[in-house]
Amino acid sequence: MDFGPGIFGLIGLGLAIWAILNIAQSKEGNLGKVVWIIVVLVIPLFGFLAWLFFGPRGKARA
Repeated sequence: MDFGPGIFGLIGLGLAIWAILNIAQSKEGNLGKVVWIIVVLVIPLFGFLAWLFFGPRGKARA
């Protein structure tokens, strides 16, 4: 049995769900949240990576 594609699919799904939950809890405005969630839903892997690198950041600690 070849589980490779299934495992990668589950990992991608988990990352997309994490990104959507993270977006929903962010301080981003409502329109920004909707746009980010649509990007993650339409192109999950790219959307997750885009959110990870370009999404809003929390306050930096001094």
